[in-house]
Amino acid sequence: MTTVDIRVPATSANLGPGFDSLGLALSLYDHVRVTLDGDGARVTVEGEGAGEVDTGEGHLVVRAMRKTYDRMGLPQPAGIRMHCRNSIPHARGLGSSSAAVCAGILAARSLAGATHGDVTHGDVTRGDPPHGDAVLSDDDVLALATEMEGHPDNVAPCLAGGLTIAWTEHDGAPRRVKLVPDAGVRPVVLVPATRLSTETARGLLPKDVPHKDASFNAGRAALLIAALTRSPDRALLLAATEDRLHQHYRAPAMPESADLVERLRAVGVPAVVSGAGPTVLAFSTSDSQDLIAPEVGNDWHIQLMDVDPGGATVQFPETR
Repeated sequence: MTTVDIRVPATSANLGPGFDSLGLALSLYDHVRVTLDGDGARVTVEGEGAGEVDTGEGHLVVRAMRKTYDRMGLPQPAGIRMHCRNSIPHARGLGSSSAAVCAGILAARSLAGATHGDVTHGDVTRGDPPHGDAVLSDDDVLALATEMEGHPDNVAPCLAGGLTIAWTEHDGAPRRVKLVPDAGVRPVVLVPATRLSTETARGLLPKDVPHKDASFNAGRAALLIAALTRSPDRALLLAATEDRLHQHYRAPAMPESADLVERLRAVGVPAVVSGAGPTVLAFSTSDSQDLIAPEVGNDWHIQLMDVDPGGATVQFPETR
């Protein structure tokens, strides 16, 4: 038997103006232990998704593992035993599917390295795997994760940590740059009980937007990079998180989230919809923390986060 432990962070994409390009890794994690043993796939889940998700070959982590073995050109393992301990809410705009995809890809790459040579080099893994010929680079991991997710804005920070800018080259290859936000800016996630699929939210977006709105967002996205990487300034963050490309188009699918964002921003709190929603992300500074709770009410779960600095991690248990 060969076992690997994967930890993947939650992520928040867009951050207001950075539609499909900006992402932030958060200190909220799913833990996945994968063992190659037996026949077929058998998954146990505790926490988020327990009793809801597929516990066999249809589980997203298993599907990502299978796709990765195919991409590496290696034979599929006969049996996969997996235990998932999940803290990332599903269908809330916090990157749960990206986390699952990244966990599966990294698990497959790491386990293949234990039997076919080292395929776990690079800055998105930790641990002490064996050495040999690399068959899946870090760029390959990002590309495969993006292929499965459809866009790189969540998978980039999940793999790398920190604040990431992701884009796609003319040849279709995804790329990312990692930045380090100032330690004084603390993300706060406000999670509702309701869910919203990314497909539903994306389906509300128009095919074309006014040129002035695109220009507006380009300026705000650039300003947001400056605001997040310097000593926190609430007024600057408030201006930098303005958006005209996606949030108001999606508001009919999450009216409570849109209303909360509006109320928080009205009292000076830099708040946005997290990813496709319906979670709301606010940037808390020392002079804004007391303003958040009174505007939220009892229907939201408030969690003060740190920015995860390193992204996904891989560990081989000592008992292997």
